Amino acid sequence: MPGQSRSTRPAPAVLRVSSENSLFQHLEVLLRNRAKRHRAGEFVVEGVQAINLARAKRWTFNALVYAAGRPLSGWGQEVLAGAPGAARVEMAPHLLARLSERDETSELLAVLATPPDDPARIVLHDPALALVFDRPVSPGNLGQIVRSADALGADGLLVTGHGADLYDPQAVRASRGSLFALPAVRLASPRDVAAWQAGAPRAAGGRLQLVGGSGAAATALDEVDLRRPTLLVLGNETHGLSRAYRDLCDVLVRIPMSGAADSLNVASAASIMLYEAGRQRRSGAAAPEAPPGPPGGP
Repeated sequence: MPGQSRSTRPAPAVLRVSSENSLFQHLEVLLRNRAKRHRAGEFVVEGVQAINLARAKRWTFNALVYAAGRPLSGWGQEVLAGAPGAARVEMAPHLLARLSERDETSELLAVLATPPDDPARIVLHDPALALVFDRPVSPGNLGQIVRSADALGADGLLVTGHGADLYDPQAVRASRGSLFALPAVRLASPRDVAAWQAGAPRAAGGRLQLVGGSGAAATALDEVDLRRPTLLVLGNETHGLSRAYRDLCDVLVRIPMSGAADSLNVASAASIMLYEAGRQRRSGAAAPEAPPGPPGGP
């Protein structure tokens, strides 16, 4: 009840799972099925670093799952005490092992509520720097881009189209907890991104320029002034930028390469683009701005 101290709040009931009952099946579905995960509005998180960051960033814990008959460590007890509203699920160890994504079963699994897919969650700083990743194929790439965006100072990430899910266990794991620090929002299409761009706060330093990555672009990445408010756009790993995004972008850029390789993994490309934006902003200098006009590229 509101106003009750933690010491007087009733302890949550413990749900005991010793068979493949409906609760076990629900948790299994959250790990495997994107559509049902979305409908339920929750997802499973595993690992000390990820759970600690989710706690630090005040994400909502719906449930905490741990093995029956095994005493919790001091950390585990602290997590339970810090989430008084979360259901406690005491599970048979062999069932918990089936849910765990690790060779050695984790002490705790957390079930977290997914935040709303509202681009207002992305607070743009001055000058703004954010990313769009369209129709990602690999959850691992998606998670790595979340991690790079967090590490390299982006304000947020927009994920568009039907592709890998932000809350897929592989994406959550690859983000190494950065999913809980970086605002990441799912939108349906480039049209939604254009609407968000048009309404982006002016306090972010002016209009957001859209800079798309394309290996066939005529303009090199370091020829564009990324000190301006910028939205970097990354295409699908297999097909690259869609025609809709090519039309929407102000300029398409390529990452100059001198070796035999003619392309980079999309997560590597994202990191390079983010680093170049940071480099220009730290140095206060950039190469001459690319001329306006059609972005070009196939």
